[in-house]
Amino acid sequence: MGKKLFMAQKRGETRAVCLGIGMIICSVMMFFLLGVTVLPKYIKSVWTEETKCTLVQATFKETANCVHNSNTKLESILKYPCLEVLVNMNYSEDIFMLYHTEESPEWNNKCTYIPDCKENYTEVEMNIQEIQGKFNKSSSFTCYFDPKGRQKSIILMRKFGPQKMISYFFWPTSMFTVGLFVVIIVKISHCFAMVSVQVNRANT
Repeated sequence: MGKKLFMAQKRGETRAVCLGIGMIICSVMMFFLLGVTVLPKYIKSVWTEETKCTLVQATFKETANCVHNSNTKLESILKYPCLEVLVNMNYSEDIFMLYHTEESPEWNNKCTYIPDCKENYTEVEMNIQEIQGKFNKSSSFTCYFDPKGRQKSIILMRKFGPQKMISYFFWPTSMFTVGLFVVIIVKISHCFAMVSVQVNRANT
């Protein structure tokens, strides 16, 4: 009976250790993926200083091309209205181009907002007109700029700011911590069990 109990306990410990190691391996893989995708963008993000921006104008320029991939068509070139928002910082006279996030100028440096590519042009146009209306209603808003002057543009929100990075790395960190905790607890429990067995043998 004791031997069967010991074997069952050993199998349970093995499964728990495998679970903990599996969680650690998965978290390491997630850390790696974040390290090669998100972390470089966070390092490259130079818009770190928060300030107040005042709207100068929000107007539509010419339509821009949007590459859309779908199941029915390998590649179809779609259009979307190009919204250009110009602002100044802290009521200064200098005028700057406003972009939605750090990625916006990489996609199209002539447009403030890059919408999702949709085949329904009217839907996309209504969405961007709604965004233009929000800018016109709130003439002053929070924005971010490059304090070192490497980028002359302004962004509305940081997609790769410190808070976002914390949220990105929260789950892999939690998984790694729990997995490591499981392995340590199992090993401690195993050590106590071995000590208990040795004490029982000594007493008998």
